[in-house]
Amino acid sequence: MPVVVVAAALIDSDGRVLMQRRPDQKQHGGLWEFPGGKVEPGERPVTALVREIAEELALTIAPGDLQPVTFAASEGEGEGESRAVVLLLYLCRVWQGVPVAEEGAEIAWADAAMLDRLPLPPLDVPLAAVIKPLLK
Repeated sequence: MPVVVVAAALIDSDGRVLMQRRPDQKQHGGLWEFPGGKVEPGERPVTALVREIAEELALTIAPGDLQPVTFAASEGEGEGESRAVVLLLYLCRVWQGVPVAEEGAEIAWADAAMLDRLPLPPLDVPLAAVIKPLLK
């Protein structure tokens, strides 16, 4: 059974997307990704994403403000990947609060040009290609 992961493309009023840098000690450490995390057993994807964004960024998101956009999948046979992963990406333009990076993490607002330059984990690359036309 694949691991289901949810992520948010949080796009601000200036047309930038919030990206999060993975801690160095984790898989794909040092690379930039859309914030989110694993869906826990018995948890719905949107519920998981609301929880993860609150935990990681101290933002409050209403489930109805998350719009499914696309997904990416890995069979788990690549370098450093032991399990199949399905990554679901949601778009969000409305939230409460100011994003704060969890301890040891880094966040940045990226416009289209910056998104092209950020090193991304393999599953985030096709997601970024879908989001890029929505950015300034």
